[in-house]
Amino acid sequence: MSGEDQHRAAADVAARATDGFTSQYGDPPAGRWAAPGRVNLIGEHTDYNDGYVLPFALPQQTVVAATATGGPGWTVWSEQSGERIEFGPDDVTEPGTVKGWGAYVAGTVWALRDAGFDVPGARLAIASEVPLGAGLSSSAALESAVLTALADLGGLDLPVDDRPGLAQRAENAYVGIPSGIMDQSASIRCRAGHALFLDCRSLAVEQIPFDLDSAGLAVLVVDSQAPHQHVSGEYRARRAACEAGARALGVPALRDVAGDELDAALARLDDPMIRRRVRHVVTEDQRVLDTVDLLRAGRVREIGPLLTASHVSMRDDFEITVPEVDVAVEAALSAGAYGARMTGGGFGGCVLALVDADQADNVATEVTRAYAERGFTAPRSWLALPASGAHRLP
Repeated sequence: MSGEDQHRAAADVAARATDGFTSQYGDPPAGRWAAPGRVNLIGEHTDYNDGYVLPFALPQQTVVAATATGGPGWTVWSEQSGERIEFGPDDVTEPGTVKGWGAYVAGTVWALRDAGFDVPGARLAIASEVPLGAGLSSSAALESAVLTALADLGGLDLPVDDRPGLAQRAENAYVGIPSGIMDQSASIRCRAGHALFLDCRSLAVEQIPFDLDSAGLAVLVVDSQAPHQHVSGEYRARRAACEAGARALGVPALRDVAGDELDAALARLDDPMIRRRVRHVVTEDQRVLDTVDLLRAGRVREIGPLLTASHVSMRDDFEITVPEVDVAVEAALSAGAYGARMTGGGFGGCVLALVDADQADNVATEVTRAYAERGFTAPRSWLALPASGAHRLP
């Protein structure tokens, strides 16, 4: 998908949200708010270990068309499901009352109210072009768009820097998914043309220039068509293993294990599975720092080997890849990519590859051919352009 195609798609999803609102409620919305999905350039499963991540926002976004009602209660229509749900203040007093996709909306209302904000009642219509189950943070895009809409509609005194934590709390405490803060931070705080270097302990951010065009490069995203499930026991098991490793090493989080101390730390761990999990997180944190150093210096092409090393670590030490993503990485590298890795929580989802811009189509073709040879469902591919975080649309 070219940049022009992506702009057209963004306009289309905004129009669908507007049309859906008018169709459902009879009047045009007071406004429209958008929040993007994200690709994590590098730094997987480091966020909940207080480590470092480097995501950037995608042009694909979720749009919320909304109007405040002046009374209690919220009505939400989703284009994706075709459903219209309603919930009131009693449903957002305790976590988990609203189920399904509506939980992400209700959870956002709950998190705002629990933080002391007077959340306006509202009618909302939601449309999205962020692929579901592909590891591109469709849930964070939904939470971030809803939060941004409600903050504006209610005139809430809520600084942008504080918003990711509330959106994350909606997902953790209300929906029940133990995700880190990276997804919501990317969806809210990213800037166009940059990657977001986030310290997940201090929440300090630095906007790192990610100028692909001037280097003649592109990031090709390949949807493996092997959907992942964050709520699965596998994600929880990885997080529990990391926490067990930190306890065994006597540190607050695995971020506190320095790279030059890793061998000694691993020698203190009896469980070989825990050793592998710890090794991934500690080495992945260092790969993020090394990638940031290269990007600061404008040496974009040189991050390729770090991306590939990240994938090997996820495959062998964290054990979160599946055959579809491994094949996509191998095929992209064989076709000339400078580096490739799975992005997202794992067990499916997407692969990103750093490629010469004029070779992106060839690389995508080779990945598709490799899938066909193995009888996999054909992948979908597009170019990812670093986009802006959550905002109100004109």
